[in-house]
Amino acid sequence: MITSSQERRYADRLEEFAVRHPFLVDLATVLALLACATFGASLTLPNADPPDQDKTAVALMGVSCLVLLKHRAYPRIAVTVTGACTVAAVSMGYLLTPLLLAPIMAALYWLATLTERKTTRVYGITTLVGVIGAAVVADSMDHLSLLLRTIGPFFWLMLPLAAGNMTRLRRAYLQAVQARAEHAERTREEEARLRVTEERVRIARELHDVVAHHMALANAQAGTAAHLALTNPEQTKKILTDLTGTTSSALRELKAALGLLRQDDDAPGAPPLEPSPGLARLPELVSACRSAGLAVTVTTEGEPQPLSPGVDLTAYRIVQEALTNV
Repeated sequence: MITSSQERRYADRLEEFAVRHPFLVDLATVLALLACATFGASLTLPNADPPDQDKTAVALMGVSCLVLLKHRAYPRIAVTVTGACTVAAVSMGYLLTPLLLAPIMAALYWLATLTERKTTRVYGITTLVGVIGAAVVADSMDHLSLLLRTIGPFFWLMLPLAAGNMTRLRRAYLQAVQARAEHAERTREEEARLRVTEERVRIARELHDVVAHHMALANAQAGTAAHLALTNPEQTKKILTDLTGTTSSALRELKAALGLLRQDDDAPGAPPLEPSPGLARLPELVSACRSAGLAVTVTTEGEPQPLSPGVDLTAYRIVQEALTNV
């Protein structure tokens, strides 16, 4: 038993073949329609004599099917010629059957799939009126009531119009879905590039804050130590010790910032990143500035509240930048 997945594969293969070889598909379709129309021209009602012009019907159906080979480029001309041939055949006394209507039904279907709705409406109504009018006055259908003469052609010609319209809407829907998918893909790529750019700016700003503060602080500590080297050796020794701590802190923060660029969360055994500095390290920052000879006073008002990591880091960097500027 053929599964649904196998049926889908076969349908995909047929669709790919139709895309690669459209003329072969059109030719096979036209030959099938010609066979149906030729056989339909030979049908009559019970106790009714067939028309004498058998070759005429074959010629008309041949012309109507031959013009269908150009339905992709000229769908309006295909409907017009096929409709005229069908009306002529019905007017000559051939019985109006779905087999005889096969070429015009195919032309109407392709018209509905390839043109806009207004064009389909105009050509469809014109074809309906012409074929139904020929069926009403045709001698071959004298045995049928007026209702049967009209409802049959109306039903069989409306069917391809409705099917073609549904096919056109389905194609438009698939194109819209594909366009939305492509737009979403482009949007995701743009968002990814934007996030990368924002992350680069953040890291650059972080590196600037770290380097500027620690270099300024180290410079101030070194200058103070040089100034006090002869007059106060004990204070100089303490400042140099603090200078070592300042440079070590700078190296740690630089390593943490640069580690963001090289960190691979999926790599096994990757060391965890250190937390970003915050107001909890404010005493350490104040102590380093005091060792450089800067008088710093910390005043806390109100009850300390926990801050989000982003706000905590921003507050720390503001204080750090202010002290660096001083």
